[in-house]
Amino acid sequence: MAEATQPNIIPSARSIPILQAQHITLAFGAVQALSDVSVDIYTGELLAIIGPNGAGKTSLLNVINGLYHPQHGRLVFKGVERRKHLRPYQVARQGIARTFQNVRSSFLSQALYWGRALQEEQTHRAYVERIIDFLEIQAIRKTPVGKLPYGMQKRVELGRALAAAPTLLLLDEPMAGMNVEEKEDMSRFILDIREELGITCVLIEHDMSVVMDISDRVVVLDYGVKLADGIPEVVRTDPRVIEAYLGVGHAEPSPPPALRERGRLGVEQ
Repeated sequence: MAEATQPNIIPSARSIPILQAQHITLAFGAVQALSDVSVDIYTGELLAIIGPNGAGKTSLLNVINGLYHPQHGRLVFKGVERRKHLRPYQVARQGIARTFQNVRSSFLSQALYWGRALQEEQTHRAYVERIIDFLEIQAIRKTPVGKLPYGMQKRVELGRALAAAPTLLLLDEPMAGMNVEEKEDMSRFILDIREELGITCVLIEHDMSVVMDISDRVVVLDYGVKLADGIPEVVRTDPRVIEAYLGVGHAEPSPPPALRERGRLGVEQ
């Protein structure tokens, strides 16, 4: 397979990576999930990781947050090489939070009052209240999460991750299964997390319209190999990306109206 393209950006303002994943190789028996993958995540950016099913996207997030431990490679977070075999709770304490596709908590308060909030309840209660206001979920604070609409459950899951007060937020398909209106709301919250809260975000998402509109940079994986890395406008026209991810002759759908109005996609309507 051809070597991945170099990032088509000059980092400038985000010249210092908050996290560097260097030469990550991860295998499960004979299955190679990641093969010598290197990705830099720059402070303050919104990075999207895309690729077909089985490309290694979630595996890379699992390596970053300590669920998986690679056979080769290293992780450097805030300039310090991370020691091997840290567990997810130890990684979270360093400032890396992660959303998952399913919400398991029974009540919103259980989902948000997590980690350090249990130790310093009064101080962290104010922070959690800020998250509730930020995500506009005041009206459901006493509602069992399982009784909420799916899109609202995903918003609670986002709040759970924010409650850890991260500097790096990993978002694993936060819009999966959502309708257009719910995707617009989630896109707005993700942009606000980056712009208002100053949290660096990494996003896995299959909706290419959303990815190309809200991301600063896109990394493409295919069969565990990094295929491309660059700004959305360049990655979307890369023939290898079109073939591997979209399929030859694929017609890209129009973005949701709210995203189309922001005008970054540049899709011919």
